[in-house]
Amino acid sequence: MHSAPSAVCPHVEWAISGALGVRTVLKWTAQPAAPGQLRAECTWSAEPGTGTRLMSALRAWPMLRFEITEDPTPGVDGERCCHVPELGLWRSRTGANGDIMVSEDQLRAIATDSRGAEAFRHRVEQLLGAAWDEALEPYRRAGDGAPVTWLHSVG
Repeated sequence: MHSAPSAVCPHVEWAISGALGVRTVLKWTAQPAAPGQLRAECTWSAEPGTGTRLMSALRAWPMLRFEITEDPTPGVDGERCCHVPELGLWRSRTGANGDIMVSEDQLRAIATDSRGAEAFRHRVEQLLGAAWDEALEPYRRAGDGAPVTWLHSVG
């Protein structure tokens, strides 16, 4: 969680608890990139698809800035999603090395629909989540060295 108003923090913990099936208490610290906001980081272990449940639960608060990364497991691609209030939600599959995976069909659609090199570049940047990375980078750097909570799903 890159930034959340303090009044929403208990709701974030409840949402994460519901998605993981285990009580969640995060270590909240000030977010220097957004004075008056708090940040928390957690690492979790659960079955594939849990990242999607976490994302769905957190979307209820459009003022949040967050990232969720689900590492790939044998036979299942990973997933990364980012939410920024000004941009909304971005989501993509990731490979074993963490790279964003773009399918043949996505590339064909961009090549077919794009009118010129600039339009093609813009569509590729959308697929790669470039605007979300740019918007979240100051929040990521401000969290360097912050405490991390380790969570495990039940079931």
